Amino acid sequence: MFFELIRRNSRRNRRENGLFFASLLISIIAFYIVLSLSQQDVMQFLRQMESDAVNRLLAMIPLFYGMTLVILFFLIYFASKFQLERRRHEFGMYLMLGMRRGRLFWLLLAEDLSSSVIALVIGLPAAVLLSELISLIVARLVGLGIIGHQFSLSLSAVLLTIVGFLAIKLAAFLILSAKISRQEIGSLLAEVPEGSKKQRPAVVYGLALLAGICCLGSAYYLAIQGMSWRKVSIMGLTILLGFAGTLLLFYGLRSVFGLILKGEKRDRRLHRFNVRQIQESVVCQSKTMAVSSILILAALCCFGAGVAVAAFYGKSESHVLDYTFLQEHSEEEESYGAEQVIETLQKHQLEKEFSDVFDMKVGYIRTTEEYENVLELDGLMEELSELPESDARDTLQNTLSYAEYPHLISLSGYNRLLRLAGLPDLDLEKNEAAIYMDQEFISGERLQIMNDLLADSPETTLDGNPIRLTGSVQTVSLVTDRSITLSFALILPDEAFSYYTQGNFDVYVDAALDKSVTDGVSLMQAISEMNQKLNETGLHYESYLQNMGRQLFYMVASSYITIYLAVIFLIVANTVMGVQFLMNQRKTHRRYKTLIKLGASYEALCQSAKKQVQWYFGIPVLVAAANSLFAVRALLSGILSSRTQGTVTEMMLVSAAMIFALCVVEWIYMAAVKRSSSRYLLTLMVPEREE
Repeated sequence: MFFELIRRNSRRNRRENGLFFASLLISIIAFYIVLSLSQQDVMQFLRQMESDAVNRLLAMIPLFYGMTLVILFFLIYFASKFQLERRRHEFGMYLMLGMRRGRLFWLLLAEDLSSSVIALVIGLPAAVLLSELISLIVARLVGLGIIGHQFSLSLSAVLLTIVGFLAIKLAAFLILSAKISRQEIGSLLAEVPEGSKKQRPAVVYGLALLAGICCLGSAYYLAIQGMSWRKVSIMGLTILLGFAGTLLLFYGLRSVFGLILKGEKRDRRLHRFNVRQIQESVVCQSKTMAVSSILILAALCCFGAGVAVAAFYGKSESHVLDYTFLQEHSEEEESYGAEQVIETLQKHQLEKEFSDVFDMKVGYIRTTEEYENVLELDGLMEELSELPESDARDTLQNTLSYAEYPHLISLSGYNRLLRLAGLPDLDLEKNEAAIYMDQEFISGERLQIMNDLLADSPETTLDGNPIRLTGSVQTVSLVTDRSITLSFALILPDEAFSYYTQGNFDVYVDAALDKSVTDGVSLMQAISEMNQKLNETGLHYESYLQNMGRQLFYMVASSYITIYLAVIFLIVANTVMGVQFLMNQRKTHRRYKTLIKLGASYEALCQSAKKQVQWYFGIPVLVAAANSLFAVRALLSGILSSRTQGTVTEMMLVSAAMIFALCVVEWIYMAAVKRSSSRYLLTLMVPEREE
């Protein structure tokens, strides 16, 4: 009988608190996925390319794990507290019927343990399958699937998930059960009052609302302008203003509901009842709603900014080169170039594996010892200053102001690069030059502005010699290593290049694999196999695969972790709001029973409750969504480097799409709470006997 009671109560609790149980399942899945990150294919690949950075990232996982345990502990404690409060009368009846307090404790512990075990039994297999699915999708997207995907089960992740989940569940249960066990039978059987809160004059709520808006506006101004990122004290002030502003905003919303009630000339179907219910919730629980809104805001910021940054780093640049061979710093040979690399490849019978091997010569101006005003761009800067003010114009002015002593690029090598890219050669006269700017420093609007300025072939001087800038801005990457970039350089004919560099320049040997090597296999597999062969030649090289590894690291670091945090914040915020709304509905059940006696139908009550859910969830979500547009912009202002600030508009569009997607998730949560509310209202429709 005792075990049957445990089974029945446990099943009833899961059914009546489906939202909370589903949140626990999602938490278990999130736990395992982040803890098993090191076992995924993409991380195994990254260990080969960026081992130091990956190890530092993985070293942070325990920190995220511990932080999540603390956050979920409060979620479980809060939700379990409401569940136990709802069953107060039931516990009192158990004691009235003769059940000892110790047996009641073991009953509740067994119920909690039963639900936890079922959550783990369902959640862990789902987590393993989802982790494998994510690993396969990522491997497929980046071309790693051919390296050989193998099913991986992280036993350490499983163990830590089980231990962490059971530990916080047990801790919350022990604290709550101790409070229940100390209460007398009479207090358990007594009806819990609905509660009330002292009402203040309407002007107080109006001033609080105005103060909240001012605090939020000040916080976002400091963050978006970049002032918050300069000093820790200013960042602390910004966070304090944002937090206080949100609390004051929700506290002052009572004035808005008061205006809504005064503006209603006639009562629509339970409209005044709905508004007063929400008004009471806002007044009595404004802090909880404000904190939930802040958590949703944090989730929107993590998801929006994280995915936007990942999308930026994940942009597929045009793939032209497969390898760049570099001269070791310890070598003392004066001559180094494509001929020496080809000779080494021939010794190891690898020359036929490459379709093209050529020199990319890059140097400085050696005809003068001056470093200022060697290249005069006054005319170009004047034309720029006459253009309408914009971020693109200001960025270009800043870039060109540092172009007084530019890098020089040999035309013959760059033309070989253009042929590989399928682009036409540059045709330069001896007194002409083309401008080169790496894609990281110029894109979109800035590129269009520069090309418009170069359309008239402006004249300038290089070390006192007149030259004419012609053609369009060149952006094809010179080498495979994306950490080697040039913000500004001049492409000169070979004769002019030799003159200005005085024969003192750096040589990068670029190479592309032959089509026969990549036929039938992916590029990743071809380069991976070629790396093993080149390791035996003693050549120092940088491959496209290694560069891809760096980009993937930024994608993983900015997407996996931020999405994980966003999921946790969403779970906590929505579960708290959902459980609290359902508990408030149970506390005010007498009001619904009164409506039933007055003739309200079940459909009318359900429609009323659904509108309340929409208001109750909608207010924090709308506040968070509106704030997130400013918060994400402020976050990008601080985390992006100066050279990537020009992509903020593109990232904001991606962030807006992600914020909309999370709002859809909020709608799903609302639908789940509506269903639970309707089921509870159905139980109130049973007529009561009046003795």
